[in-house]
Amino acid sequence: MSSQRLLTLGSILLLFAAALAAVPPCARVPEPQSAAVSAEPQLSEEQIRQFLLNAKVVKSRQSRKGVTNPYRLTLSDGALTHDASFQAIDERKPSMQFADGRIEMNFRDSYHYNIAAFELAKLLGLGDMMPVIVERKWSGKSGSLSWWLNDVMMDEAERVQKKKEPADVEEWNRQMHRMRVFTELVYDTDRNLTNVLISRTWKLYMIDFSRAFRLHHDLQNEKNLVRCDRQLLDKLRRLDRAQVQLKTKGHLNKMEIDGVMARRDKIVAYFERLIAQHSESEVLY
Repeated sequence: MSSQRLLTLGSILLLFAAALAAVPPCARVPEPQSAAVSAEPQLSEEQIRQFLLNAKVVKSRQSRKGVTNPYRLTLSDGALTHDASFQAIDERKPSMQFADGRIEMNFRDSYHYNIAAFELAKLLGLGDMMPVIVERKWSGKSGSLSWWLNDVMMDEAERVQKKKEPADVEEWNRQMHRMRVFTELVYDTDRNLTNVLISRTWKLYMIDFSRAFRLHHDLQNEKNLVRCDRQLLDKLRRLDRAQVQLKTKGHLNKMEIDGVMARRDKIVAYFERLIAQHSESEVLY
């Protein structure tokens, strides 16, 4: 169970990686994550949150990445200048047909899910795997505003394409296991390789959950669940519906929270079965 084989997000997403090889490199190079100002103080989550909520937008440009065309904004409060990503998509359709022929009923693509994912991640001790995200109005539209990560060297699509590997494979795999668990919990239908960012120290970040929180009570692919962080599993067991409702108020409805809690139950039950079949030391870390 603790193989040193380098993990990706999961078997389904390996198809995306294979298809990526046929895409011209200029179409997939991630937008540089350079800082507006290189030297910045170390800020707490609350300080970042207040900056995102209150700093003045001094520059904007539309991103080349993603199907929702988010904006990269430069904000300044007079003392600090930093960039952020603004996503205002909030679209509903009775059905949505994708290029591969797949049809999704009750389709929704919404910035609200970015905020809900961040709040849920914090409840599970995974907040440091996402940039700080707030809701803010800009240019007459409400949307999610996320702190721009300056230390990103590439996304997972580029890593796969260039066949780069981290020095510490075991730590990489532990991060990927956490990401896989969270992906199943929120039922993210668009956790593609460009939505995983890699820092210069090989820390993983999850971005863009606008197509998560589907109403399904089943898991997308439980085979992607192989190992789990002990603390994460404990927090999943203790995840309280009232907490989820409070933290995601205005972003998730009752049926979406029903889905989260039902999938939580199935994730916990699945790992408990794995532990019974193998051993705790093989499954948990």
